Formats: sequence, structure tokens, C-alpha cells
Amino acid sequence: MDCNFVIPLGCSTCGGKYTMREQDNVLIYCTTCGVEFHNGCDERPRRITHPYHLQHPLTLFCRDPETGTISNIIPDANPCKPHINDQEPDTSDQESDIIFDKCTWCGKDFEGVWFYRCLICSFCLDLPCAKSLPPLTITNPKGHHHSLIFLPRPLLVQCDACGLVNGPEPSYACFQCSYMAHQSCIDLPRVIKITRHPHRLNYIPYRSPLSSLCRVCYKKVDVKYGQYSCDRKDCVYVAHSRCATHDTVWDKKELEWELEESGDDEEDIAPFKNLGDGFIKHFGHDHPLKLKKHNGVVDTEKLCEACVYPIVVSDQFYDCEECDYSLHEVCASLPKKLDHALNNQTLFLDPSPQNEYSYMTCHVCSRVTTGFRYIRHNYPTQGGPYSFIDVRCVSVPEYFTHKSHGDHLVFISTISSNKDCKRCKNTCSGSHVECPECEFALCYACATIPHELHYKYDKHPLTLCYGEKGSAGSDIYWCEVCEKLLDTTEWFYTCNQCCTTVHLQCVFGSSFFMKPGSKFSLNTRKSAEVIRNSSNSRQLCYTCGNLCTASIYYEGYDRFYKGLLFTYKNRDVSRVPICSLYCLTVKKW
Repeated sequence: MDCNFVIPLGCSTCGGKYTMREQDNVLIYCTTCGVEFHNGCDERPRRITHPYHLQHPLTLFCRDPETGTISNIIPDANPCKPHINDQEPDTSDQESDIIFDKCTWCGKDFEGVWFYRCLICSFCLDLPCAKSLPPLTITNPKGHHHSLIFLPRPLLVQCDACGLVNGPEPSYACFQCSYMAHQSCIDLPRVIKITRHPHRLNYIPYRSPLSSLCRVCYKKVDVKYGQYSCDRKDCVYVAHSRCATHDTVWDKKELEWELEESGDDEEDIAPFKNLGDGFIKHFGHDHPLKLKKHNGVVDTEKLCEACVYPIVVSDQFYDCEECDYSLHEVCASLPKKLDHALNNQTLFLDPSPQNEYSYMTCHVCSRVTTGFRYIRHNYPTQGGPYSFIDVRCVSVPEYFTHKSHGDHLVFISTISSNKDCKRCKNTCSGSHVECPECEFALCYACATIPHELHYKYDKHPLTLCYGEKGSAGSDIYWCEVCEKLLDTTEWFYTCNQCCTTVHLQCVFGSSFFMKPGSKFSLNTRKSAEVIRNSSNSRQLCYTCGNLCTASIYYEGYDRFYKGLLFTYKNRDVSRVPICSLYCLTVKKW
């Protein structure tokens, strides 16, 4: 660290005599012979022999990003003027007017100014490819019974292990068997378990001619190439090698030498015990719950603790006679332990109230909720950010027909895609549903919008309309809530019997899944309580000054100071009304 920003003999890699700036006085030097490098140049030798091009050595070059000209004599690294006594670098070997912009191995454009080039045949490598140093021979590969030899050319035919073509990836061959495979496919695990199937899957190099779909991407599996399949009798589950071992699908545990665990006991999965006479004891509540029929008058405002949808959507539900706690009959049966396609590990139901706002956002659909959630059992012992999946997201079947896409079935995908969501037009970079036969895709937030929804101002359930094609300008609809014009080409809710139309945003807002009565903290001092907006008069939001028009609003308070801390409507108060999560969490109050 304690050095001058001038390198008297020049960097051993690039030849520059100056560091990038005077403040960056970091050097790497050899304690034996004294050669010096810029910080970072020590990772870029001036000349290498690389497995991708064993015929000739490769020399480090610098490329001018503006003109494209290259030189194997690197100019001074610092743009400031050199010292008057320093000699200019020798540029007698400089090659000019030669344009190189792509890596010969991977075909990608160069990133940055550094690359390696062969002075004899003009073969060149970008730095990411140059850092890959595959061994020339693999003597005991797991996936083949002979030694494998490195292929010094990109593999432009299907890999025998995965069936895919990926030229830039290092590949190996057994010429005795005419077997070729990517480096990452050579040691594929023989036995794995994924959450999308109840049984273990075994790797097989090929299978008998049997047309089948991969149960991860739902595309055809070619019987000539490696794949994973279930060896149980009468089970035809199969998956592509790359699909089954993807980071979001497999938990990276190889089970070849592990004993298979027996199935879970019903007591470990069942969420409640039957007490008789219609009573149950749910593991998430202290009091017994009684099965009762819905009363349209008394139970109108009841919400399910698990999914936070109105109780009115089911004829029967479980209700606590001692406190305000209700569960749909279906939600009460949610298993305590679950394997689901949305996570590569077993999930466990957590019905406990969440008291911190930072832990109330589902990592799949990004909705804020106070309902039940599924979490990983090993959190937080294995580190990583807290994340959960709400019960509405796990209720989506893995392969189903979506009402907005009746042409083909769609499936749940956790593998990042470049497809755009059909509704919101955002790229489906996270969990989403997509069609294996066309470009249709929906992000998970849009895919889980319910087709039918109870609306307290309509005696009929509202039905989701997925846009009326070609109707823009021909029919005019107005939103029942905000009284603004409604775009009929977008999704909206409607009741054809009552001629009601409502924006999706006006139905859900940001707080639809926040149950009244819930309390949570925002930071070390500020907290909030969810309040049902049922009075005849509407409160004015403390932060934005607008009316609180949604079905719920928040009361913000300081949980340590009980005095009159805020000034609201010219008087001092201890709690203030706040209209939305945006005003609660983004704006200052």
C-alpha cells in the first residue's frame, strides 16, 4: 500500500508506468525479483498458453473502444501527464488499424479494453473465456465409463448428457464411444429429489422410445439424450437434465448413497385435530374453531386469517367463538409441510402474526400481506434474506389452463425468462407462468389475480374481464369506485347483471390483503395498525392530505412515546390516519 503512484520499470503486464490515479497507490509486487503490477494486472499475464488454443501462445492486447485499433504495447495507465524525466514507452511493435471486436471462442463482443490474441493466426479470447482453464483430460468421469478428452473447439452439436447446444461452454469427448458432453454435464448427479415430484429421480443416459414431456419446462424430451426419470412402477415422470438440476429446481443435494426417507406421517402434515361436533383445534390458534354456515348479515365483514379474502366466498367456514378469528374450510386444511414448484426446498406453514413490515412481502408475487405464509425450515440458520410465499401463491396448480389463455395450458416456471407479462408488460425475470407452445407469459402477481371476487357493494361476485379486443373507443365504461374512464383493452372487473365495472387497482390498491386489527412496526420507533374504513365520514391522510377512500386505512403511532406527538387538524394527537402503504412507508410522518 505504501508506494508511489509511479512504477519506475513499468507494470510487468501492461507496461504502464502510472497507476490509474494518484490516490490509488496499490501495487502487487514480487518479493523475490521485484517485478511490479498494477492492482488487477497481476490477474492478466502478458502471455499465456490456453487450452482453447494450444497451437500458439496468446498475447495480451489493449483495444481502443472508440477506434477499435489494438496494440500489444499498452500506453500509460494514468491520463495525467508523465514525469518530465520518464521515457515514453517503446511502440515500435504496435499494430494499428486492425479491428477486433468479438471473441473467437464464444462469439460475444469484447467488454472492456483487454483481450488475448494469437500473433500467428489472429485467434482471440475475451477475459471471461481466458479465465476458464478446463483440464485436458478427465480420467474418471461420473457420467461415462471411459476417460474424456477436452475438445479444443466449441461443441456445435447436441450434448449427449443434456441434449442442448452451448458452443462457448468447454466440452469433452470419448472418441471410442462417439460421446460428447459439456464440462458441466459430465458429473451430473445420479439420484436427486425435487419438490415438483414426490419420488426420487434417477439420471439415465437415454430411455426407450416413449414420447413424454419434461415436467419442468413441459417441452418434449428427446429419448436419445440424458434425462432424469422416476423408476417407480407406473410412474412416467421425466425431466430434462438441465431443467431438473437448475438452481431454482434442485436443492444441490445428491442422494445416490443416501437412504430414501419414508413418507411423512399424516400427523406431521395435518394442520388440525378433529374434536368432534364440528369443532377442530388448529395448530395456528389457541381456541377451538367451529364449522358453521355463512350468515350473509352477521359474517359480511369477516376475513379469512390465512388468505385474507372475505369469508363470504365459501358456504361453510371455521370460526372462533371466543375471538375474531376465521378460516375458510379450504384454508384450514392447508398442510403444515409442503413441497411446491415455487421453491427447491420443503416449505413449512407459518400462521403466526408478522409484526415487522419488512417481513410482510411475499417474494413471489411481491404483495404485502398479514395472512399465513410458507417459509423454509432452515431459515435463518443457513443465512440469506428472510423470504416467504403466501398461501395464495402456493394454491396455483403446477400445470393448468388460465382463463386469459384458453388456447394452451400454462405451467409454473421459476427459471428466469425474457418473455414479457401479457398484462403488465414487465419482463418475467422471477417466478411466473408461461405457455410452452407460444410466447404467452404472466408474472406471478398477474397470474394470481382471482377470476371471481366478492365486492361488498354488489350482491353478485365480480368477474375478471381480460380485455375486450378491438373495443377501444367503441364501448365506454366508467369505474364504479373512482368514476374515471376505464380502458376496455386492459383487465378489469365487471358484473354483467348489474352493469358494474371497476379498475383492478381500485379493487385491490396496495392494502387489500391487510387484515383490520393487525399491528406491525415500520422501524425502531414507528408502528401502524390496520383500521377498517367503515365510518360514514372519511379521514384525511396525514401525509398526502387526500381522503382515505379504500376499505382500510392505517393509524401511525410511536410505540414508545404515548404522548401527543402529532399535530392533526390543528390539535395534538397520539395517532394519525394514513391512507396507503405508500404514504405509510415512503413519505415522512
